[in-house]
Amino acid sequence: QVQLVESGGGLVQPGGSLRLSCAASGFVFNNFNMNWYRRAPGKEREWVASIETTGRRKNYSDSVKGRFITSRDNIKKMLYLEMSSLKPEDTAVYYCNAIYPGTSSGYWGQGTQVTVSS
Repeated sequence: QVQLVESGGGLVQPGGSLRLSCAASGFVFNNFNMNWYRRAPGKEREWVASIETTGRRKNYSDSVKGRFITSRDNIKKMLYLEMSSLKPEDTAVYYCNAIYPGTSSGYWGQGTQVTVSS
């Protein structure tokens, strides 16, 4: 069955760095575009970053642009989010998402908690 498992979350001080991982299984990973989303308590889900099937094209929300980098390894079937210069506003549960190009069909992971606090 399809699985997306996020890991790497935790507590980090403002200005610190963290790398999130998402391990994919049960589907043809390289046929899917991938996204990162996050949701903070009391707020709407926010799109963070996207990366197309080959990893050549990436996009970021204005709130994380210049601080976060997403990448993928299609051999290992892994998605990554490297976060730096972290701010308290980045505190949220982070989710990876797989979506088939041209469709609304996709999969979601369970999320990993990132807390930025001193």
